[in-house]
Amino acid sequence: MIGGVAIALLAAVVSSCAAQTAVPPPSATPAVIPLPESIEISGDRRFVLTPQTVIVVPRDDERVAAIGRFLSDWIGIAAAPQPPRVQAAGPSIPPASIVLTLGSSPVVPTGAAGPVSPVSDDAYELSIAPERVTIRASQPAGLFYGVQTFRQLLPPFVEYDGVRPDESRQVWAPAAHVVDRPRFSWRGAMLDVARHFFTTDDVKRYIDLIALYKMNRLHLHLADDQGWRIEIKSWPNLTRHGGSTEVGGGPGGFYTQADYADLVAYAASRFVTIVPEIDMPGHTNAALASYAELNCNGRAPGLYTGIDVGFSALCVDSDVTYRFIDDVVREIAALTPGAYFHIGGDEVKTLTAQQYSAFVTRVQGIVDSHGKRMIGWDEIAGAALRPASIVQHWRPDASPAAAAAQGTKVIASPANRTYLDMKYDKETVIGQNWAAYIEARDAYDWDPATLFEGVPESSILGVEAPLWSETTANLRDVEFLAFPRLAEIAEIGWSSATRRRWDELKVRLASHGPRWTALGINFYRSSQVPW
Repeated sequence: MIGGVAIALLAAVVSSCAAQTAVPPPSATPAVIPLPESIEISGDRRFVLTPQTVIVVPRDDERVAAIGRFLSDWIGIAAAPQPPRVQAAGPSIPPASIVLTLGSSPVVPTGAAGPVSPVSDDAYELSIAPERVTIRASQPAGLFYGVQTFRQLLPPFVEYDGVRPDESRQVWAPAAHVVDRPRFSWRGAMLDVARHFFTTDDVKRYIDLIALYKMNRLHLHLADDQGWRIEIKSWPNLTRHGGSTEVGGGPGGFYTQADYADLVAYAASRFVTIVPEIDMPGHTNAALASYAELNCNGRAPGLYTGIDVGFSALCVDSDVTYRFIDDVVREIAALTPGAYFHIGGDEVKTLTAQQYSAFVTRVQGIVDSHGKRMIGWDEIAGAALRPASIVQHWRPDASPAAAAAQGTKVIASPANRTYLDMKYDKETVIGQNWAAYIEARDAYDWDPATLFEGVPESSILGVEAPLWSETTANLRDVEFLAFPRLAEIAEIGWSSATRRRWDELKVRLASHGPRWTALGINFYRSSQVPW
């Protein structure tokens, strides 16, 4: 008996200690990324998708109808034998409908925390009730972002392509009310397709993944020392020869102009603007190897498959160089509805400051002449920039204050926070570490408005997460380095700084693990996140 009492007492003590040290329950904040400006959840009420669910769109508005079809295709047959039907609005709304409607811009309720920019095209209001889901916005982009929030409130298993209706399992979302808008207008990701080539299907997959987190820019790094990736009809050897290899000596590849136009259209259907980059005057060995006349000595170097930088440069004192640039910008600009053309401009080590500045000034005029706004890496701030030009700041030990003082807008891409090709830690197999090891929290715990001294928030256009491909040979490598950090940087671009907390975000990140698994994303299981 004494032994039994002792055991009972010991069990009681252990139970008491366990209760005191138990892991606290998950945050009550809904598992939506980026965190909305205002969100209210009613846990005891829900909207259930049924075979009768239809998606109602405005009559004679193809833009919204396309969003409705996107939603229907994504839901598929997870809840019923057929995907939800998309139909034009009529005099009455069927029960269990999902209604997409254009109207006045939603207004964030009084008391919503933190300053936000007056960006209204991307704002939306989402209301989920047992009888109906309503998504309202002033522009189609807002409707699309509202759809993505609704998507994240549905069960992760809906993401599986092979999921089928099951009478024992409902597809439902909690009753909720969301009013939301982004902090910054530029919420971007960059994919380097020059050092390793990625197919159009790879790029489309990446577009889908960034769009899920309300990113709206995909910056494509289309040319570098190791490869030229876009067809230029007036200079065909750029792809025939310059596109024939990649880092490590692989076969390379390139996009025809039809391929590129297809990517632009696909991105636009997800409200993502493609931003093409042709790096110049450095990072140009693929072009120099393709055309001898672009070299000051008139001799073409061999193709390059290493990863060193700074050794190549166009002959900036030659008129043929500017004829070449004009042709390249002209052909790409004609295929790119977006307002931007990125000229690179980084890591130029073979020119004088005067040569470099004169080059940027002249190319700025070429880009402007083709109706585009010039973007360049932060080195271009050493030249006289026009008000419409944009500086993308990447160097952790420098400041874009000089650019901001010129009235130039700044995209924040500090390499020690946003470069997705950096390793997570010393044990990470792929990636680099020259800027930093960037664990999950490091990618999130910073604010673009306070990072740079002398650069006010009004000068910050937004944020962008570049992923350079020296060590990424396929899309699985890209996904491993991008997730979870891409979702974190997306939240920095969208959500107000005063609402962001790492201890709360990590719980939301963990809840996205099953969704990423269903999507087949090869994500990094950071020890900082309670997966």
